[in-house]
Amino acid sequence: MSWRNQPRDAKGRFAKGGAGVAAIATVGVVVMGTPGTIGGGTASVGSGSGSANSWGKSSGKEAAKKGQHGTAFNRLKLKNVRQKVQRGLNCAKHSFGDVQQFFLRTPCRELDRMLFAMSDEQGNDIAITIAWVRMGKTADAAEFESLVDTDGTGNVSPPAGALLGLAEIEFTGRYYDSRRDGPLVVVAEAAPIGGPANDQLLHDAADVADEFPQP
Repeated sequence: MSWRNQPRDAKGRFAKGGAGVAAIATVGVVVMGTPGTIGGGTASVGSGSGSANSWGKSSGKEAAKKGQHGTAFNRLKLKNVRQKVQRGLNCAKHSFGDVQQFFLRTPCRELDRMLFAMSDEQGNDIAITIAWVRMGKTADAAEFESLVDTDGTGNVSPPAGALLGLAEIEFTGRYYDSRRDGPLVVVAEAAPIGGPANDQLLHDAADVADEFPQP
């Protein structure tokens, strides 16, 4: 399932538990589909009381707020954390649909993106993508947030998997979180790499990643 048909709720926001398939493969493996995109908004996804490791997530979020990437994910018992960052990107060039048209009319001040890959205790690999979009005004950020959270309006594109030696990446919007802080909008999304991973862990990973400060 790609970003074009990922599930949404009644308000047009990405659905919390859609039955999408998030496919990421290592180099040399054929991957079907097209790259997906991250989705965002003020609604927190996967952060309910049913988390199997609520202390780990809470502790991870605190570490994330301090910019401690490895420590934050280690709190979720994730290891072998690899990461790449892209800074100072042009929002209009790295987006599509109505979101791109919005940026052409209302340019962002900054767009930074990060891509992470890591492993859980069972050896399953997951990827996480984060985008920090800083607008010139808080009102513009609120407008962008409202637009990007609406079905069929496009989005900011995620980094290419090749940054971490991965093949084509498809994020479906199933495991994501987002927040807005004044003129800054942050969106984060997780996806399994090539195989199954714990559903709650993926939700928690996106929830933690959303707290990282702009690099």
